[in-house]
Amino acid sequence: MSMMGELTYFLGLQVKQLKHGTFLSQSKYCFDLLKKLKMEEINEVGTPIATNCLMDAYEAGQPVDSTKYRGLIGSLLYLIASRPVIQFDVCLCTKFQANPKESHFKDAKRILKYLKGTTNVGLWYPCDSDITLSGFSDSYYAGRKLDRKSTSGTCHLLGSCLISWNSKKQACVALSTTEVEYIVVGHGCAQIIWLKHQLLDYGVKLSKVPLYCDNTSVINILKPGIMLKREIVKFNLLKLKINWLICLQNHLLEIGLIS
Repeated sequence: MSMMGELTYFLGLQVKQLKHGTFLSQSKYCFDLLKKLKMEEINEVGTPIATNCLMDAYEAGQPVDSTKYRGLIGSLLYLIASRPVIQFDVCLCTKFQANPKESHFKDAKRILKYLKGTTNVGLWYPCDSDITLSGFSDSYYAGRKLDRKSTSGTCHLLGSCLISWNSKKQACVALSTTEVEYIVVGHGCAQIIWLKHQLLDYGVKLSKVPLYCDNTSVINILKPGIMLKREIVKFNLLKLKINWLICLQNHLLEIGLIS
């Protein structure tokens, strides 16, 4: 074993340790990827995906080289380590690796155009951040054109530091926005419980953890004593877990509304 000095670069991840915190980025990886694909001079865009983009497996257009498309998607997946903002868009593009069309490749290249203008963006972890855990949940209702399934999205912060994020297609077809948000809050609750147990290993015991969502109906459903005529059986256990936590005098979990 030998001392190699302060960590600055590891597997494509740049680590800049400053006096007030640590900054993680993959700017060099972005530049190398653009150079590899000969896209250094492409025009920049402000968003990684168009707001009216509904990708479909049966898009019209000529098929493209699936090997090249898979290589691009694999490279973009590695960027999620420091760029959570592109996770939803990259995971959407992964659904069409079997038979990609020109439109799919165009949407994937739009992510590169977004990265071209944000190569220096990364994750900042300040030294003076409070040790308070909080969670946020949101959803994209029936956004999948193929099967009309919704997408769950959660993130968790330790103080002002982003430590966990997730964007995943739901396994079932929801019939309402309330049902979609109900599933997302369940996932967020499960992640908070796991994070609380992990923090206990470091001697950090949190007495109150807020979980925010933007659906008033879900908050009312999760109140103790509220019963529904129809519920998702799979996530009823999480509802019981949330209600149990809310009923405790220590208030281990709070459900809050965020606009």
